[in-house]
Amino acid sequence: MNKVILVGRLTRDPEVRYSSGDSAMAIARYSLAVDRRGRRDNAGGDQPTADFINIVAFGRDGEFAEKYLRKGMRILVEGRIQTGSYTNKEGQKVYTTDIVVERHEFVESKNSSSAGGGDSFIPASSGSGQDQADAGDGFMNIPDGIDEELPFN
Repeated sequence: MNKVILVGRLTRDPEVRYSSGDSAMAIARYSLAVDRRGRRDNAGGDQPTADFINIVAFGRDGEFAEKYLRKGMRILVEGRIQTGSYTNKEGQKVYTTDIVVERHEFVESKNSSSAGGGDSFIPASSGSGQDQADAGDGFMNIPDGIDEELPFN
C-alpha cells in the first residue's frame, strides 16, 4: 500500500500550470515543510527540524491549490509517493520523489494562521455543514435532546 499523510506549512505559493489539449488540467506544485520531532542535534538537545517535501496536485486538487493555498498555511495532505527520474541538460540522471495529492485539508483556521498559529486541528468543512460554520470554533454544535443517542457520556 502506498499511502502518505503529512501535516506541514507551505514554503511558497503553489506554482500552477495547465496541460495543453482540449481539456486543460491544472497541475500545481509546491513544497511542504514538515516537522521532524525528537531528532538530536550535535549539542545533544532536542531540536525540531523539518523535511521539505515536494507536492504535486492534478486536476481539481490543482485548482484547489491555486485558489486557496498560500505560503505559510498549515495543511494536511493525503496522497501517495511517486518516484521518477530524468536526464538534465548536463547529461546527469536526476531522481525525483513527489507526493501526489489525493486530498487537501486545512489544519487551522485563518485567524490562528495569521496569528502565528498553534497546533490546533480545525479541519475544513467538506460539506455544507451550516452548524459547523455557525460555531466559529471549528466544532459542530450538538442539537438539544439527543443525549440518549450519543455513544459516550
